[in-house]
This record gives sequence, C-alpha cells and structure tokens, in this order.
Amino acid sequence: MKKNTPSPDISLRRQDPYLAREQQRYDNPLPSREWVMAVLERQGVPIKMADLIALFDINGDEIPFFERRLNAMTRDGQVLINRRGAVCAAEKLELVKCRIEVHKDDFGFAVPLNSADGSDLVLYARQMRGVMNGDIVIVRPIGTDRRGRREGQVLDILERANKTVVGRLLVEHGIAMLVPEDKRLINSIILEQDSVTGLDIGQVVVAQIDSYPEGTRPAVGRVIEVLGTYADSGMEIEIAVRKHHLPHLFSTACEVAAAKIPDSVRPADTKGRVDLRALPLLTIDGETARDFDDAVYAEKQGRNHRLIVAIADVSHYVRPDDAIDIDAQERATSVYFPRRVIPMLPENLSNGICSLNPDVDRLCMVCDMVITHAGNVKSYQFYPAVMRSHARLTYNQTWQWISEGSNHPLKPQIDQLYALYKILLRKRAQRGAMEFDTVETEMLFNEQGKIERVIPVERNDAHRLIEECMLAANVCAAEFLLQHKHTALFRNHLGPTPEKLTALREQLALLGLQLNGGDKPTPKDYAELAEKFENRPDKNVLQIMLLRSMQQAVYEPENHGHFGLAYPAYAHFTSPIRRYPDLTVHRAIKAVLQQSTYQPDTAWQALGTHCSLAERRADDASRDVSNWLKTYYMRDKVGEIFSGRISGMANFGLFVTLDDIYIDGMIHISDLGEDYFNYRPDMMAIIGERSGVRFSVGDRVAVKVTRADLDTSKIDLMLISGGEKKRRSTTAKTENTKKPDNPTADTKKRSNRVKTAKSNRQKR
Repeated sequence: MKKNTPSPDISLRRQDPYLAREQQRYDNPLPSREWVMAVLERQGVPIKMADLIALFDINGDEIPFFERRLNAMTRDGQVLINRRGAVCAAEKLELVKCRIEVHKDDFGFAVPLNSADGSDLVLYARQMRGVMNGDIVIVRPIGTDRRGRREGQVLDILERANKTVVGRLLVEHGIAMLVPEDKRLINSIILEQDSVTGLDIGQVVVAQIDSYPEGTRPAVGRVIEVLGTYADSGMEIEIAVRKHHLPHLFSTACEVAAAKIPDSVRPADTKGRVDLRALPLLTIDGETARDFDDAVYAEKQGRNHRLIVAIADVSHYVRPDDAIDIDAQERATSVYFPRRVIPMLPENLSNGICSLNPDVDRLCMVCDMVITHAGNVKSYQFYPAVMRSHARLTYNQTWQWISEGSNHPLKPQIDQLYALYKILLRKRAQRGAMEFDTVETEMLFNEQGKIERVIPVERNDAHRLIEECMLAANVCAAEFLLQHKHTALFRNHLGPTPEKLTALREQLALLGLQLNGGDKPTPKDYAELAEKFENRPDKNVLQIMLLRSMQQAVYEPENHGHFGLAYPAYAHFTSPIRRYPDLTVHRAIKAVLQQSTYQPDTAWQALGTHCSLAERRADDASRDVSNWLKTYYMRDKVGEIFSGRISGMANFGLFVTLDDIYIDGMIHISDLGEDYFNYRPDMMAIIGERSGVRFSVGDRVAVKVTRADLDTSKIDLMLISGGEKKRRSTTAKTENTKKPDNPTADTKKRSNRVKTAKSNRQKR
C-alpha cells in the first residue's frame, strides 16, 4: 500500500500533526515542539535560525515568540543553538543536558537531567573552569577515565544557577570579597568596591553576579542586599532561602491575579458538580497545620467499604500558564521551616479558598472508592464536587478518640475509618510495602525565638490512617491516567542498582543479616528483613542502609512503579496546595473527564525533572535550617555530659545520636582513647590497635559536648565512656607482630593512623 504523504501544496507549518492541539491553546499557533524536532531530523543537518524561520513561514510579528519557543527547547535539552546560530537536534550530536555538581577536590560531576541519558559524567579541573555548582550545561561524552567512569566535555552553559549568592563579607589585602555560605561554591566572589561602602566585615550579604568566572578569572559581583549578622533572629532561614535560591517573593502579576480570586464559593462555581455538602467529610491534620488539602469519609456497604477522599480543587482557581501558575511552577513545592512556611500558592489560596476549612463550602476533586474486605479496590471514580468539612480534627485528638473513646457525634465516622484502616494495613503487609518509623523531632521555641526543647513527634494510628487513605487515592489516580493513556507525572521509585545491592549485601553480612531475593529483591524481601532487625539497637542505622540502597523517588512522565510502596503505578494526587505535580495530575484527570488532553507548556520530562529538583532543594534548605538551629541550641550545652548511641562511623570518627534530644554530634577518632584507632569498614567497626577496644554501630556511649560550630553546623563530642573490650586471640597477636610483606605500604598505613595517646594525656 502506498504511504499517505502530505500534499506539497500544503505549507510545512500546516502539516504539523499537533496543529489541532496547538489551536486549542493559542489563537495563532506556532509549530509544535514535536514538529520542529521532526523537521530538524528530516533535514539531517543543522539549520540556520533564519532558514528555519523561512521554512515554517514565521512572519515578523511571530519571530520573537518562535525564538522564545526554541530557547525553551534549548533549556529542555531538545535542541542546541551553536555559535554559528544554527539549530541542531541534540540527539543527533549525542549531547546530554546535565546539572553540575561540584566536588571540593577540584573536580565535579555532570548529572544527566534525563535518566535515559545514562550515568553521571566526571568532569576534571579543565572542564570545571567557568562553571559553578548547579549550572545547567550541555555535555558531550568523551570516553572513560582510568576508573571506568564516563568522562564529559562541557560544550555550553545553558543556564546559570547562581545569579545571586549569599555569604559573609570579608576584606583581604584591601579587596572586598564574598565567602559563599554554599560550600559547593568553592571560590570567593570579588565585590565591587562601591557596593560595600559603609558595610562591616562579617555581615551577611547577598551579591548579584555581574560577571561569571572564566579561566583563572574569578567571578565579580556587587552587594544588593544586607541581611544582618549571624546573631539576628531568623537569620538561618534568610540564609537558607538565598543559599538554595528558593523563590520566596510572589511576582506582582501573581499577587494581582490572586487578589481577584473570590474568598468564598459562588453559586456559579458549583454547576456541574456533585453536591457532597451533607456528607460528614472531615479533615485530620497536625496541630499547627493551616492548609488542609484533604478530607475523608468512610461507610460500610455490605462486606465492602466506601471510601471518599476529597481533595481541594486548586485547578479550578489556578489555570495553566496564568500568573499564579507561573509562580507555582517555579516554586514546585511549599517549603517548611520551623516557625515559617514558604507556600507554593499565595496565602489567600493556600489558607483560604483552596483550603478545606471547616463549616464553609469548598470546591474539590473526589476519588470515590469501593474497597473489599480483603483490601482490594473493587471500583473507583473521579468527579468534581462541592463539599463542606464537618470538623477539623488533629492526629492526637483522633487517636485519643480511638484509644479512649468519645461522645462526639463524629466518633462513629472515625470508627468506620479506623476499621477500613485495619483492612488496608493488612493489605499493605501482604503487598510487602516498607514502613520505617524513624524518629522525627519538633523544636519548641520561647518568645525570643530561641529553642527551649527538642521533642520527638510520635506517629500514631491516626497518622497512618490518613496515610493509607491518601495512598489508595494516589494509586487510583495513576491507574486512571494509565487506563485512559493520558500523560502525567508519575511518582517513580526504583529499587537498588546492582552496585548498590552488592554494597548493601556486604554491609548486611558483616552484621549477620541477609537480604533475600537474589539479584532482584522485591519490596517484600526488604520488609521481611526489616522485621528481623525491629528490636536491634542499630535499627535506625539499618533502616538508613536499606533506604540508601534504593534510588531516589522522582517525577517522570513514564510509569515505572513505586518500589518502596510496592505499587505497580503511583502518582501524587492528594496535595495540590503544596505540590505542583499534584496540580498537574488534577488537570490531567479533568481533561480525561472532559474528553480532552492537558499538555503543559513545559515538556513533561523537563517538568518532572524540575519538580524533582525543587523537592530536593526544599529538603536541603529545611535540613540546613534544622541543623543550624540544633547547633545553636547546643552552644549552651558545651561541657555537659549526655548518653547516646553510635549511629554511624567513618575513617575520621564516630557519629553519635544523643538521647532524648535526638541531635547528632561527632567524636573525632583522636578523642577515642589512648591508643591507635583504625576504621575497619570490613567489620563496620573502629578498633583500638593495642587495647582491642571496639566501637560498633548501635553501641551505647557517654559523651561530653566540646564545641558547637555555627559556621559549619557541626557539634563536636568527646568520649567519656563506652566501647567494648575484645579479647584478642594468640593467633591475632602473632599476626600483628609478623613482619609485613610490604614495608612501604605498612609505613604508609601507619602514617595514616591517628596518634592520640600523647595528645589525650595533655588534655587530661
């Protein structure tokens, strides 16, 4: 059969197979990204920008918009515009779009933004010239290094990650410079002299980079903001926000658009929606929560259970590509600090019209499920609705009702939810999903903003009840989108790589444990192993080992399943107020219900990468602030003695988690006692050479706090007591006194030992 081909009389622009989709979004649609890529590949050679414009019949008024689309495709790694102004298909050049990660020892890595582009590429000193941590670059693989790692060559810097830098002002030899707070920015930035007039040395400032490093020339910038000093209240958050480049000010256009959104549901908004206002839906959240994404309801239906999960309909108010959406996409997530939140959406949405506050009408998207007595989802449906939360309950309040009883009229509803939770929990165990109950902490502050106490946050069954309801809705969302073949951002979590699996098995063997499952262990194998060490003192460390053996969870447009939760498909649907991927999932579900298609302006893969990176960025910023605050809290504890447990070790010392306050500190290997101590990774222990004193993960110790360094957010400890004395066999003694086969290697080994006896005697 002869293949149908477009008529030569039809312009190339009109042949775009995605023209109908583009016409739904734009009055005068440009060629779609897919069609631009197809034409470039058909041409087979790079095309000059002017020739491409002529090829697609782009008129003068459209040229700026077409160039903007090509620039966006460049940022997404689809094309490269070379120095001669020609547009190239990136795949043809075997180019990889990467993010730079700087290592302190004068080299770095180029991390591919698309997981399909393979492993990280190592960049040595020459390739690192001119680039800074976080920069988005185009890299060409150029072979492998002596260690078998892929080596890369930076061809172009697409996007600078650091337009501004926060740090401390210093003056050396009359030259003002900024020492970055981000230690991955390893070089200081020279400051324009006129921008530091009147400032004090040591102040925390923000500098705008005017010229980036090139060759041996350093970056140059000017101070644009003075934050204050380290002692100022809240400075740790101000630094973290700027260090991690968190968008924290809404654009004027976003604020104007948000101000126009009504603060209550209008009658016109409820048309075409299911009315659930009489249904006793309720929210269960933490005591300090102010934005309520979800409400739940359960009822018995014969042997089955009906579960309704109602989620705030943010997509009704935040439309694709409007001013609010642009800001929300840039933030991609809300960021939570002690005493402060940087929301994804303006407050009148996040805490107002989009929050399922009690006793007011709210628009929602509903996942309405029927769950069997065995815990299987028998059926489900999605639909837009209007609801009214009948109560705002807290986890502790709900758990008190469950454990102690209550006369509250909503207690029967809680009982129904709890009965369903037990069914879902059984199913979770059968599925083999992992659940690690790590200790989370909460900081309690006084009126002056200083930490008074650090307390553990205990998870109870009310937390788990809501979690299981959300998991069920998220799974249904993923299945719904796959069933209707609509692209969306799935939450993918892959199991261990072969390399990580090998390392994990070696570590477990040293601890007398074994992971079943051969070369492809299942989540159930992991869960069964976790049960075996449930009562071990090193339980928390083992949990961390298992987690680190798996790959990080990411957002991607292709479904690869969720290993940790043991789901074949999973998507985030339940938190559109604080996570942008959830908002896109809502839009995709609505599009299916309306028999249309949702396509964001940013390519799906690029959007998933951005949301994944924003999530990591938020976690890093929160961790920075938490560590700084804990270090500040410990400044008053210098000289005090605490009990604790060894939670980790390295060749330079032991990490200890202090009891009751759950703060980590480090004992340097030089403070372990009057002996030569050696780190033995093959035994997962640090052992005294002459004394035989052994320190293992999970051991109890008593320590003294010797220093709390705010600059590095590190707490130094000194050993007071602890360590297990092992009897050494005659064979071991004989082996230790044997003449080494390689005296040079032995001398080198001894030179790396930490000689502490004399220094410890001096300290005492």
